[in-house]
Parts: sequence; structure tokens; C-alpha cells
Amino acid sequence: MTLQQAPDLILHRGLFTTLDRTNPTASAVAITGGRFTAVGHDAEVMRLAGPATRVIDLAGRRVLPGLIDNHLHIIRGGLNFNMELRWDGVRSLADAMAMLRAQVAITPPPQWVRVIGGFTEHQFAEKRLPTIDELNAAAPDTPVFLLHLYDRAILNGAALRAVGYTRDTANPPGGEIVRDGDGNPTGLLLAKPNAGILYATLAKGPKLPFEYQVNSTRHFMRELNRLGVTGAIDAGGGFQNYPEDYAVIRRLSDDGQLTIRLAYNLFTQKPKGEKDDFLNWTRTSQYKQGDDYFRHNGAGEMLVFSAADFEDFRQERPDMPAEMEGELDEVVRILAQNRWPWRLHATYDETISRALDVFERVNQDIPLTGLHWFFDHAETISDQSIDRIAALGGGVAVQHRMAYQGEYFVERYGPGAAEATPPVKRMLDKGVRISAGTDATRVASYNPWVSLAWLVTGRTVGGMRLTPQRNCLDRETALRMWTENVTWFSNEEGKKGRISKGMLADLIVPDRDYFSCPETEIADITSDLTIVGGKVVYRTSRFRTLEDVELPPAMPDWSPVRRFGGYAAWGADETNRSSLRMTAAAKCGCAQSCGVHGHDHATAWSRKLAVADLKSFWGALGCACWAV
Repeated sequence: MTLQQAPDLILHRGLFTTLDRTNPTASAVAITGGRFTAVGHDAEVMRLAGPATRVIDLAGRRVLPGLIDNHLHIIRGGLNFNMELRWDGVRSLADAMAMLRAQVAITPPPQWVRVIGGFTEHQFAEKRLPTIDELNAAAPDTPVFLLHLYDRAILNGAALRAVGYTRDTANPPGGEIVRDGDGNPTGLLLAKPNAGILYATLAKGPKLPFEYQVNSTRHFMRELNRLGVTGAIDAGGGFQNYPEDYAVIRRLSDDGQLTIRLAYNLFTQKPKGEKDDFLNWTRTSQYKQGDDYFRHNGAGEMLVFSAADFEDFRQERPDMPAEMEGELDEVVRILAQNRWPWRLHATYDETISRALDVFERVNQDIPLTGLHWFFDHAETISDQSIDRIAALGGGVAVQHRMAYQGEYFVERYGPGAAEATPPVKRMLDKGVRISAGTDATRVASYNPWVSLAWLVTGRTVGGMRLTPQRNCLDRETALRMWTENVTWFSNEEGKKGRISKGMLADLIVPDRDYFSCPETEIADITSDLTIVGGKVVYRTSRFRTLEDVELPPAMPDWSPVRRFGGYAAWGADETNRSSLRMTAAAKCGCAQSCGVHGHDHATAWSRKLAVADLKSFWGALGCACWAV
């Protein structure tokens, strides 16, 4: 073999799960020009090495294809990531509030402290959100905006003053500004069920300058790489304007700095202007334009505002207005004529059924054959709708929103209704195109392993069992939902999603074996090594022989990312973690600490252990938490 033909990179002595049914396992791969050029055993792959080939010894570690999120608001999330204090994965409200106080102390005026989704009150040991009084005590002068899922926002007094809400401010359609007995806003905003009030209020906050947004997006991508994400489909988003808000991601693409492969959909901008949006965009944009790192993927997830059934399970299911079918028909015909695929947000089967009436009618005039269109979410989809989607050649992209909202769904509809919400196993059995994602960054966390844990265990992040074992997925099927299955939804089948010769060389080395670790640990997995296109984009000290992947510090210097990082506040150093524990202990108020856990009793009680009575179990170990 000549030097020019030698691989750029070889990884060997690994345990590769390729997801290639013709070659399911391997111990080594060779990568040349950003693609896998050999997948096999050590001896056959190592003999391909040339003098310039870099070789990585995996020492028996598990290797998986890179994860691909089928529904991630990465463009919008990247613009704001550096400004957001993430409570994703934080297990106690005491720790979360300690983080907030620490951030308030360094956030300069007129900036806000923002906790923008990715968590639920049920993940906290205390099983509650902070009160407005607690926010005011923590931040008397700094605006604090806290978004909980798509159901509510909590603002402290400083934030209310900043947004200008008074007793004279009218409630917007579908939303409520909660008031006290004198008619003054309390600081609680409710989606009823339209989340527009939450978005519109958040949009009043300061924005980062362009160069800071570039830096912020890079840090968000690094956080995703840390969790093993190598690709995503961006679903647009409310208050995300095209092309203005795409300038940052386009700059990174032009500069070769994307570390996530991104296919993006165009989300209509304003009610009653949807037809004009898509007439304009189909004239000025081309489906599939771009490259393997940044490419156009069609329309949605919002096609027309009259078809948006927001998924606030604390509220009654909204009925879509009578004009939905006519407005949707106009837009879908434009898309079908221009051979643009689309995705449509739809939570409830009642919405899906009405949308299918439109799609079937359009199909009679303009065949949809070959268009990769699909529904997003589909929590309560019926068997009849599944069959209609299959007959039309469409798909369903599910996300783990029930892992965050399952408790509210059960409160309203009962545990029986939650057993197959959404009916992932049934859709797979019926042969419908289906894949998985997060819908992050607001309604759920961007952590893919939380989604994989939900698919495998059927449990919410608060520990409630929603899905019986018969409706859960095995680990390989769940992994395929996050890899090869997603490629149909971006029309990239055969290009990525597996570790196979000729495919794009995207892979991860998780910090523990996904296939053998306890189910309770799946959500805690991170990546020790992430490779995209044959390039290392993230690595931990376990691969210290590889060079560091350089990234400038998070901007501005008060960014929460500098101190806390992302999911589960992983970036907090030991000093900060000690401070969090001390603050939690101070708020505990109990008479004694525990020799094992100090005052962190809630953490002890909420450990995921294979025992029936956690408190008695800890007591058997000499732990005093059970007695508190």
C-alpha cells in the first residue's frame, strides 16, 4: 500500500457495535478522508497502517456509532447557551438554588439569570419548583427568568420590572399573567396552553453580540459532543427568524468549525403569513443545499400556526380551529409541488388525524411518493393513524418529552393511558419509519442518554414507571432509533448512522459499556472520545495521548458555562461542589448530619438501588438519613 492510500486514523483493540447487520461486530476500523475505509479485526486493519497513520489503542473499550438527535433546537439553543444556567440533571432544588445564587453574584446589570428548560420539578428530591419569594430572596435586584417545560415561567420582581408587566398588561391569547388580589402580576406566567407568552417574555431579555453567539454555539456543540452527539436535525423554533438567526451557524459552517452534522428545517415565522413564507423560501432556497455538515432539510416543524397543539398536559387538549385544514392544505401543496419534505408538530391523535385528511387529499393530486415527511412527537397517536401514515409512506419522530411530563400526563389521563404514550414499540412492529430525539433545549434536556434510558426502562426522570416492560425497547433497538433510523428523516440513508465501510466516520467511546451497565446508569453515560468525520472533537483524560481539542473560554466572562458547564453542572470544580453541599446543608434544618451523606438526606433516599425500602436499606449500612 502506498503512503497516499494509507489510512489517516486507525482505532484498534475495541469492542465495536457497528449496527451493520452484515458485519455486526469488529475490533478495529480504519478512517481515510473522513470515512470508514475498513471495519474488521485488528490484524487485517492494522496491516493497512502507513508511516503517517495515527493509531488509537482502545484497550477493549466499547465503541458505538455517533448519536443523531432527530429533533433538536440547536441553532436557537446555540445562540443562547452561554447565557443559560442549566438545571438539566441537577437532582435537588437546594443544589439548583445554590447554583442560581452563585450565578446572581457574578451577573452584571442589565443581564438576566435564565434557567431555560431542560428540567422538571419531578427530578428534584424536593419534588417542587422554587417559589417566587425564594427567587426574590436569592436575587433581589438581578432579573431571574425560570422556564419550566412549556407550561409556565417564574419571574422574580426584578424580571417583572425589566419586562414591564403591570396590572394594566393584558393577557395574550392562550396565556395568563397570574395576578394577586389587587390585580398586580405575581411573577407567574402560564401557558393555557399556548407557550407564546413564555417565548415572548423571554425574547425581551438582552441578547449576546454576534461574536459571542458564535462562541456560545461552539460551546453548545462541545457539550453535545461530550454526550456523544455527532449529528442533529434542527426543527426551527418560535422566535427563530430565517435567515437572520442562521447567520451564526452559517459562519461556523463556512469556517469549518461545526462539530455536529446539522440538517435544518425552516419553521414558519408568523400566523396567517405561512403561505407567503413557503412561497418565498421555495423560490430562494433549495432542498438538500449544503454539505454533509450543514444542509437544508425541508419545512417545519411548524407549517401553519392553526395546526399547533401545544403539549401542556396540565391543560385540556386544545381543539384546532376550523381553518386548520384549509391553511395546511395550501402550504402542503406548495411543499409537494417543490418536492420539499416536511415535519409537523402534533401531540394528539385528534390533530394527526385531521392533518392526515389533508395529506391524503394532496396525495390524490400530487403524489407524495419519495418525500420523507413525518410527524413530530405523536404522544397519543392511534393505530388507525399509524396505518394511514404507513400507507402514505411517512414517518414519526418521537422525543422523550414524557420522561419530563409523564407525571402530569398520568394525573390527567391515568396510568393506563400512559402505558404506550407514545406507542413506540407498536409503531416499530407495524413497520413505520420511526426515530428518536430530545426536542431540546426547552421542553426536555439535550442529553441523549436520558432519552435512551426512557426508551429502555419506561421511566420518567422522576422515577415513575410509565411504560410496562412489554412496551419498552431492548438496548440495540433503542440505539438504532438514535443512529441509523434517524438518517431516513434527513434523507441520508447509507451515509451515516452505522460503523460501516464507506460511511461517514462518526463514532463515540462511552465512559461505560452501554450494553452491560445497569439500566439505572444509562442516563449517566457520557463520552470519553467523540470523533466526527475522522477528527477528534471531544476527549477526556482517558485519551490523554491525543491532543486537546482547543476551544476559547465561554463568553462573556460571567457565563454560567464557565463555572457549571452543562448537564448536571459537570463543570463545577470541587470547591463549587463543596459550596453547593454546604448551602444544601444549611437549608436542611435537621438536628444531625449523617456520617455517610452529611445533610444530603434527599440524595440518599433517591438513590437508584435494587431494594424495596431505601431508608431501611441505608439504615442497615449505618446511615442516619433514614432517621431524619
